[in-house]
Amino acid sequence: MINLKGDLIYTGNGVVENGVVSIDGSTIAGVGPAAGGDGAASYPVITPAIIDAHCHIGLIRGGEPSDEAEANEHMGALLAHADVLDSIQMDDAGFEDSIESGVLYSCVLPGSGNIIGGNSAVIRNYGLDTNAAFIRRSGIKAAFGYNPMHVRTWKGERPFTRMGALAMLRAKLHDVKAKMDKQAAAEADPEKKNDVTYTAEEAVMKAILRGEERMRIHVHKADDIAAIIRFVEEWGLNVVVEHTMDIHQPGIYEQLKEHGIPVIYGPMDCLAYKVELKHESWKNVEYLIDSGVEFGLMTDHPVIMQKMLLFELRHFVRMGLTKEQALDVITRKNAELIGVGDILGTIEEGKWASVICWNGDPFALDSYPVAIYAEGELIYEA
Repeated sequence: MINLKGDLIYTGNGVVENGVVSIDGSTIAGVGPAAGGDGAASYPVITPAIIDAHCHIGLIRGGEPSDEAEANEHMGALLAHADVLDSIQMDDAGFEDSIESGVLYSCVLPGSGNIIGGNSAVIRNYGLDTNAAFIRRSGIKAAFGYNPMHVRTWKGERPFTRMGALAMLRAKLHDVKAKMDKQAAAEADPEKKNDVTYTAEEAVMKAILRGEERMRIHVHKADDIAAIIRFVEEWGLNVVVEHTMDIHQPGIYEQLKEHGIPVIYGPMDCLAYKVELKHESWKNVEYLIDSGVEFGLMTDHPVIMQKMLLFELRHFVRMGLTKEQALDVITRKNAELIGVGDILGTIEEGKWASVICWNGDPFALDSYPVAIYAEGELIYEA
């Protein structure tokens, strides 16, 4: 049993003062004033491990030339059956930097050059290789807006406009839905022959149409979000919108909340390098918070280095969130949105013992992690 005493413990479900986190093997045995008696080590602050809800770490790698990056596959616009785990390389220098900053878990997605980019992977940043790092899936990457229409020189059939990109997606959904209807009719009538077969790509699209796979949709502008809502209403899709950095007025996030569509926001503090980001500003966080929509936070690493994720919270605190509420965004809320809330995101009995021990207030510029535990193992000590 390992006992960690904290003057202040942010559990993700509240704040415990002068408490103890007890670790038994790889999981948390308890937390509270009497959870484990005197702590073997004492720290000013203990928090859950930080989670990045959307990034490309291991795909666009530090110290490697850009033509070796693997975020986007150029061979076709619709690659639902691609698997991002096949391109992640765990020797990316970014992983070590992230661990030292307390970011222990990543949801890695393909890039946004393709209309459908492929499957995501939630991973341990401390994994020896991708098999050891892999935790579970978190949805199929898709992209609306500018990105899929500006890669016209890539191979395969490519759209030149937004309507072209969405026409390709709509056509694929229509074809797969027609197969599903034919299959259902055959199964309902024993006299009919069920000769419906699906390609690897179509099998994933079938799961999307049935709501078994969630679409993680890259989008920035209000009218591209409007297009997502139309697709959700037409096809009954289960989606999360990613980025939304150009939303600069009230009303848009309220629509997403009304449709039960959460947001993974970011990346913040980066160059607005394209026209569809012309309204990007940290001040837009006000509209996100005020709407009441469910949201998490990303780095889009390496657009923002993953080790900087905690610093993005200063904007949320400035807009009125408490420190506890802000920390929840990159721990509990991110965990829930990427589908690992049952094992990560909070410090509570039965969850993975992945915690950060700080030398002071995490929001202070002179504070940093001094001990980091991942599934009960001390993996970093300053």
